[in-house]
Amino acid sequence: MTEELAVRTTGLTKRFGHQTAVDRLDLAVPRGAVFGFLGPNGSGKTTTIRMLLGLVSPTEGNAEVLGEGMPDRLASVLPRVGALVEGPAFYPFLSGEANLRRLDTADPKASASSQPGRVARALERVGLSHAAHKKVHAYSLGMKQRLGLAGALLAPRELLVLDEPTNGLDPQGTREVRSLIRSLADDGTTVFVSSHLLAEVEQICTHAAVLRAGRLVAQGPLDELRGAARHRIEVRTPDTGVAADVLRKLGLELEASAPGTLTAEADGAPPAEDIVAALVRAGARVRGFSAAAPSLEERFVELTGEGFDVAE
Repeated sequence: MTEELAVRTTGLTKRFGHQTAVDRLDLAVPRGAVFGFLGPNGSGKTTTIRMLLGLVSPTEGNAEVLGEGMPDRLASVLPRVGALVEGPAFYPFLSGEANLRRLDTADPKASASSQPGRVARALERVGLSHAAHKKVHAYSLGMKQRLGLAGALLAPRELLVLDEPTNGLDPQGTREVRSLIRSLADDGTTVFVSSHLLAEVEQICTHAAVLRAGRLVAQGPLDELRGAARHRIEVRTPDTGVAADVLRKLGLELEASAPGTLTAEADGAPPAEDIVAALVRAGARVRGFSAAAPSLEERFVELTGEGFDVAE
């Protein structure tokens, strides 16, 4: 099982004094996935990432990254991992290109002769070739974020860990980062994305996990997480008594309704066409029907009791 996972944690716990930031976390991140790591502010996302990268030691439990235990195998694992955590930090009076050169030189396995090509490719990949010689203090927040991504991409990576990668980006920059993440996943890189922007997660992620107050409340393929939310059905019919009986038999829970309209909810409702067919067979005249597909936001509100931002 470990060989199939890019990240695996078992009982991972971190306490700061009497405060438990991460509580017995069991994560399973499949290789090749774009994995959304989600939760309200203060839910333990960044602390978890810092433990995975060996920046913080766990109080209890174990973490494996790319099949190796952390932090014991730090020297073996980190060269295979690119990371952007809590915003990038650069020398403000050096250019973007010069900052990347310094970062690349710190890698003992990087060849000096091929450095210019690596730096140029990383800048091009994040759309910063035009600003390569501009000093970083003149960069916008979004440009600094993209430069941080470039730094994570100087060498080929098996795993890319991104903490709020679209922070500060305009809509065009957000689309570019989204496209970049997809291309990395297509090349076989596992991408672990910590975010609170559900609209972004829905567009780029294949899997997700949700934290609440340091505890894991759900994880799995995105379609399964979304599908577990409650479905909402609305039927407009003059035959409300007949229709109500049909909906109850199908396992739907009726809510207070307006005259001529029934609304109902259910976990995992039958397909809309089956509901309509059952109503017609029972003799209910259907004047209107709608089935609201559960959104990722609705599911996460159910799980955490808190809302998430859905746009920049």
